[in-house]
Amino acid sequence: MKRIYFDNAATTSLDPLVLDAMMPYLTEKFGNPSSIYSYGRETKMAIEQARKSVAKILNAHPAEMFFTSGGTESSNTAINAAVRDLGCNHIITSAIEHHATLHSVENLDNQNLVKVSYVKVLPNGHIDLEDLEKLLASTEDKTLVTLLHANNEIGNILDIHAVGNLCKLYNAIFHCDTVQTVGHFPFDLRNTPVHFITGAAHKFHGPKGVGILYINENVRIKPYILGGGQERNMRAGTENLYGIVGFAKALEKATEAFEEDSAYIGSLKMYMHDALKKHIPSVGFNGDVFGKSLYTLLSVSFPKSEKSEMLLFNLDIHNICASGGSACTSGADQGSHVIRAININPNQITVRFSFCKHNTTEEIDAVVAVLQEII
Repeated sequence: MKRIYFDNAATTSLDPLVLDAMMPYLTEKFGNPSSIYSYGRETKMAIEQARKSVAKILNAHPAEMFFTSGGTESSNTAINAAVRDLGCNHIITSAIEHHATLHSVENLDNQNLVKVSYVKVLPNGHIDLEDLEKLLASTEDKTLVTLLHANNEIGNILDIHAVGNLCKLYNAIFHCDTVQTVGHFPFDLRNTPVHFITGAAHKFHGPKGVGILYINENVRIKPYILGGGQERNMRAGTENLYGIVGFAKALEKATEAFEEDSAYIGSLKMYMHDALKKHIPSVGFNGDVFGKSLYTLLSVSFPKSEKSEMLLFNLDIHNICASGGSACTSGADQGSHVIRAININPNQITVRFSFCKHNTTEEIDAVVAVLQEII
């Protein structure tokens, strides 16, 4: 059986057209962008062209876009800068954030640099906005609100405008981890009340190891990584030239095909949901499945049994790639902190299936048949 890849929320395959755009910068155009001769100037131009392209697509100013090594670095930078440079001594976050956020916040908390409040999560996996307002209203402290735009395990989407407007009202800083949504939804940053957002190329058929940090033009922070004056003195280190070119190309491609791809991928999610319900009656689903949710992702709970305990392992034996929660946690499976926060049923095994434009209904049929056999 050929490999079936249903873990696109973890990473996607590199689009051949993106690779084509990157190739010249992996071969003959190898100049250091900081060098003053023509070799360096042409690569510097490629970076600035990529920056303009990304800013235009997200409707931001090029000066607000900084290239990083990915979403984790971007979130770390924003959260630490909010405390160090913007005077935030209170952080509001949730128990279902990505570890790039949770561990950054815990680290600041352990150093006694901040007080941390966790906003309530509703049973359907959405953030309780009433509780968020209560937390904002009840503090005099300068506050950073850091919340995921779309949850990487269950797919729930946050109302970024509602949260941004609350932050505005209470003079809070708002960092939104948009790694699962940049490249999958249109953005209009000029008209979105947010201070920081993040992105990672490998979530939308770009290369790994390159991301963006958007810093609203009204925000002044100091660099997190020190050294040379790269990225307009905001991030030291020789730029990941071919990665940056790849990021811009992948975002351009994703944006051009958004209508068609999102409709098709959404139909796959619906197809798998219906097939599972039909063939495995005891199945359950996590999050706001067809409400405010990613069209790319389906979080499924199966009844626990001797056979399903090793579900991911058994799927792997059948050449099926899916994840048990977040793929960004390696090593021993400690179970998912997100699923624990919204669904405390210990008699269920959760699997995340996430789709892309290359998947098919035939693949879904094959996976459902294997699941029927295992469960």
